[in-house]
Amino acid sequence: MSPTRDFHTAVVPAAGLGTRFLPATKSVPKELLPLLDTPGIELVAAEAADAGAERLIIVTAPGKDAIARHFRRDHELERRLDARGKSEMSALVQRASALLRIETTPQPEPLGLGHAVACAEPHLTGRDEAVAVLLPDDLVLPTGVLSRMAAVRRRHGGTVLCAFTAPRQDLSAYGVFDLAGTDEPGVMRVRAMVEKPDPRQAPSTFACAGRYLLDRAVFEPLRHVRAGPRGEIDLTDAICTLIDRGHPVHAVVHTGRRHDIGNPMGMLRASVEYALEDRSRGPAFRAWLRTRLSDDA
Repeated sequence: MSPTRDFHTAVVPAAGLGTRFLPATKSVPKELLPLLDTPGIELVAAEAADAGAERLIIVTAPGKDAIARHFRRDHELERRLDARGKSEMSALVQRASALLRIETTPQPEPLGLGHAVACAEPHLTGRDEAVAVLLPDDLVLPTGVLSRMAAVRRRHGGTVLCAFTAPRQDLSAYGVFDLAGTDEPGVMRVRAMVEKPDPRQAPSTFACAGRYLLDRAVFEPLRHVRAGPRGEIDLTDAICTLIDRGHPVHAVVHTGRRHDIGNPMGMLRASVEYALEDRSRGPAFRAWLRTRLSDDA
């Protein structure tokens, strides 16, 4: 592995239909829906780049070519903006193309997260001893958890995941951890995982956030995982196989905020948070929001 980088490649699964956002996603990929003025997938790409990734493999589906186009430069648009003196706006539209090297690979069928990650394997090289996976529906704030995960992998090797505390009634939507403590604050050893359990039978209330730093070894069991009752190939099953083989798996416990921007209300909450924290637009929005809420009091 490079002495200056913990991983080189990040994978973003983006082949879903975006059904929770219909009818908007009939023509616009969910991953391009914006928080204020920035598409969610650009935020995820920036997070990967900040953590050291050099390239991003987007696992996509037919009809979602606009995602890759977003990361390509539009020289004509830039020329027109520059000609009108809109240099700051021109810089904004160039930002995505400067983040990382973008590649795409198709997921022919929607067969689950494990299958989507496996679709990226042919694009990996000998440099890719580990690969980051970022789910674009999960906005993890403040950013930086992937860098923390890389530091844990540096110390312990193996695979590192991100955990957060979820309400027990919501656990059926997540992979849920069975964890053991370590000597490091905020770092736990993963003993087992259960995908989308009955909340009453879940081993803990620690759920898996959409950030993974996977050792290359995970692709071998992924080739043998069979689809579960939902007809999906679960990444969790491959990780559990590694644990059973003695492969070290740790979880970094994230105590910040997390938004599910894969549904309208989650996107709205995240957008409100971004708006409130925006230096130029935040004060006016905060004042309007106070007035609007007082009207309902």
